[in-house]
Amino acid sequence: MKSLLTRKRRINPVFLAFMAASFMIGVAGALQAPTLSLFLTHEVQARPFWVGLFFTVNAIAGIAVSMLVAKRSDSRGDRRTLILFCCLMAFCNALLFAFTRHYLTLITLGVLLSALASVSMPQIFALAREYADQSAREAVMFSSVMRAQLSLAWVIGPPLSFALALNFGFVTLFLVAAALFLLCILLIRFTLPSVPRAAPLMQSGGMPLSGWRDRDVRLLFIASMTMWTCNTMYIIDMPLYISVTLGLPEKLAGLLMGTAAGLEIPVMLLAGHYAKRVGKRNLMLIALAAGILFYAGLAMFASQTALMALQLFNAVFIGIIAGIGMLWFQDLMPGRPGAATTMFTNSISTGMILAGVIQGTLSERFGHIAVYWLALGLAVAAFAMSARVKNV
Repeated sequence: MKSLLTRKRRINPVFLAFMAASFMIGVAGALQAPTLSLFLTHEVQARPFWVGLFFTVNAIAGIAVSMLVAKRSDSRGDRRTLILFCCLMAFCNALLFAFTRHYLTLITLGVLLSALASVSMPQIFALAREYADQSAREAVMFSSVMRAQLSLAWVIGPPLSFALALNFGFVTLFLVAAALFLLCILLIRFTLPSVPRAAPLMQSGGMPLSGWRDRDVRLLFIASMTMWTCNTMYIIDMPLYISVTLGLPEKLAGLLMGTAAGLEIPVMLLAGHYAKRVGKRNLMLIALAAGILFYAGLAMFASQTALMALQLFNAVFIGIIAGIGMLWFQDLMPGRPGAATTMFTNSISTGMILAGVIQGTLSERFGHIAVYWLALGLAVAAFAMSARVKNV
């Protein structure tokens, strides 16, 4: 009897709703992101520089919008309503990409809708952190399991993305993504809770008191930005590197992304389990060591077998920094989950800005291989910076 009662307490429908929402939004995003560079290159007929510029402008818009949202998300309004609005913008964005091939329209209206849509995921994680704190759940493991849903989504999304794009076209691909966002809206509307806010700890300008003034937060932001610059350069460049430089099948890109995402799931769960024992800083250093090996391998090996084997290091790298990195920001900025999560996602977006410019310029002038040598150097720099952030 006691075990049955314990099991009922563990099977929380709200917990399952958070899992389902993060998974569905993750799948919808994983359908669009892996083939975006191919879409812009083949469907929109954009040159490599304009492909990189698109990612850069998209990231700048995402940062601007998320900073505006972060000023208010921890102190006023219903966070669930904000998430619903962002998912609606994502639905409209998917429809726009399904039926538009005009570069100027995509880089203006499309980028605006994408920026609004990008706020949904950090806000879901902020709402989840508030719910975990309110219900006395273990926030690290709760967040790790949620983040694992995104990795599971990336197991399914990239192979499905390439299968839909190559076999049925990009119109079908984006319509499937739009349908998933519509389902997300219904799920969030009827299942996610509204959590009362704690007393805000914000300045009048909206910046966290312990944010940019805190040396550790600044260092972690720069280190995280550098890590995500490496990862985003890889995501943008890898499909083109495989098909153009190495002469391997385009569908291999989806297989590589899906393999890495599948391996990330146990990595995330193990990282969440050992976070208190090992420490967040030590876990991040392990991740960066794996990242250094991954980018070194990309620069030196070109066979399909080697690329598949390297995904283990990629999984350790991304699996840890994606979950533990966000929690590290939240622990350094207690009481402000929305602002802390936004700083983490803005480090990703800032990395995308740099990645878009760097990848486009390097690949056009020096070839795709130069992208991975630079990523190796950036990973080493991120390791040095992370080692100087305090362990919490």
